[in-house]
Amino acid sequence: MFTSINPATGMAGASYPALTLADTELRIARASSCFAAWRRSDLATRSGALERIARQFEESTVELAEIATREMGKTRKSAIAEVQKCVAGFRYYAEHGPAMLAARHIAVPGGRASMHWLPIGPVLAVMPWNFPYWQVVRFMAPTIMAGNVGLLKHASLTQGVADAIERMVIAAGVPAGLFQNLAIPSSAVAPIIADSRIAAVTLTGSEEAGAKVAAAAGQALKKVVLELGGSDPFIVLPSADLDKAAAAAVTARIQNSGQSCICGKRMIIHADIYDAFMERFSAGMRAVKAGDPMDDANDMGPLSSIEQRETVLDQIDRLKAAGATMMFGGAALPGAGAYMSAGIMTGVPIDDPIAHEEIFGPVAMVFKVADIDAAIALANDVPFGLGSSVWTQDAAEQDRLVQEIEAGMTAINQVLASNPSVPFGGIKRSGHGRELGSYGLHEFMNLKTVTMPG
Repeated sequence: MFTSINPATGMAGASYPALTLADTELRIARASSCFAAWRRSDLATRSGALERIARQFEESTVELAEIATREMGKTRKSAIAEVQKCVAGFRYYAEHGPAMLAARHIAVPGGRASMHWLPIGPVLAVMPWNFPYWQVVRFMAPTIMAGNVGLLKHASLTQGVADAIERMVIAAGVPAGLFQNLAIPSSAVAPIIADSRIAAVTLTGSEEAGAKVAAAAGQALKKVVLELGGSDPFIVLPSADLDKAAAAAVTARIQNSGQSCICGKRMIIHADIYDAFMERFSAGMRAVKAGDPMDDANDMGPLSSIEQRETVLDQIDRLKAAGATMMFGGAALPGAGAYMSAGIMTGVPIDDPIAHEEIFGPVAMVFKVADIDAAIALANDVPFGLGSSVWTQDAAEQDRLVQEIEAGMTAINQVLASNPSVPFGGIKRSGHGRELGSYGLHEFMNLKTVTMPG
């Protein structure tokens, strides 16, 4: 049994029964049967299914958003924006997916060749709680467009969201088995990956979870896409617009109560503008208002759970022990719920392993560097390589940062955000493979080459 705990109050909410082994087998069999037919569907049928699912999400936006807010604490207004982003994601693939799947034809010596994108089978997705709708749609929309079918193992914290997504799909009138929720514990994932009917697996989550899923997929010789943690650099150089950069830095650290893989966590600031930036950044972080996530006047809600808050507080204690200074904030707030204050840490020793960890909460680590060389070196001095945000008006600096920062994504003079039309993913211990755009659609497809005489 999975029981939702509202992190804003600590009170228990709805409960959801875990699937038995027999229930799980029934759903895998249904997925396999559905795939046998869905793989032969035409592209217009697939686009139509995505549009109908999009309409269900759109018509239920507030209901869906409030489920997420109650289960993992994000503000209601940000949850509404997340659901709206899902609608856009479904419609992006409904509109552009057919062109992405068109066969390519070329001439070859002695004849001609064509390349065809073909579906491969049921895809298992293991998804996290922090963006509980969008993370699912990032895999779900391209899976359906590809002619595959999806099985979702969602986080234990967000089983209400998982149930709601499945309800939206059923209400859209798509074939039974096209997308199904598996309410199962993490221990049940490896046997499903090993099942011969499962073609591939995708995971967004921790390094530990990624390693386990990758090992299981490797043992079964199956394709896997991993989107894991990140400790993204947020680099500010002298030519930057400091007002915009500081405001964006605040957004990066408090978005989703600091629980976003791709928002800047390590603020790397050039010495020439350090004091001016910190004046603006500190003022912005001090003004952050944490409170009831259902109240749109608040900037952020609680963390996802008391346990998650304890993890962040432990990291702060270890940073202090290593010599860092908490300028302000970074403390548990009194009363019920998993609330904590936004904070800034300085003086973090760059050679201590704690400086390499991802802080999944509303606390920024700030570093002063002498020049762009030191900024790049510090940016790359972590085992992660997911995203990055760089602030400079100098075109030569922009080009160098793009070329030399070790990350799957770089945003220039803006906060990094995912977009349905462009690939999303990282390198190093942040994972491999890509979601979104045509690359995400093609990840779990068979690129078949056909040759014939001219």
